[in-house]
Amino acid sequence: MRKNAERLLRQIANTESELQPPLWRELFGALGEDSWVRAPLFCEYGKSVRIGNHTFLNAGVTLLDGTAITIGNNVLVGPNVQFYGASHPVDHIERRDWTARWKPILVEDDVWIGGNAVICQGVTIGARAIVGAGAVVLKDVPPDTVVGGNPARIIRKLTDSER
Repeated sequence: MRKNAERLLRQIANTESELQPPLWRELFGALGEDSWVRAPLFCEYGKSVRIGNHTFLNAGVTLLDGTAITIGNNVLVGPNVQFYGASHPVDHIERRDWTARWKPILVEDDVWIGGNAVICQGVTIGARAIVGAGAVVLKDVPPDTVVGGNPARIIRKLTDSER
């Protein structure tokens, strides 16, 4: 799967953007209707990534996808956002073997993730949430909230009129 992903990513890089959608569909486990991905993008496997309908991934996205990364419908992902499904042990002896531990990432519907944000393993970002640019998200984000900072924290709840 890794070699296939590398091949497809090279092919995408050398293909005009209007002609890329079939290649993205071949790379990912799912790519919904009217969704758009801008190259360049990095992923390890591709098939563990599922993207819903009407979703946009801007250029420079990184997906460490040794586990499921699910991005819902109507999601906007800014440039250079990183999804880290992996981490490594705290114990330095275990790390010598490049041991990785994986936990899935879930981004629910109608989320906006600002540029250069980092979404860490095991995180769920609730529906309609906004992740500020440059945020490092280590914990679940409740629906209808704005988070930002490093580590990301809740800045405020979205009001009914804002939704």
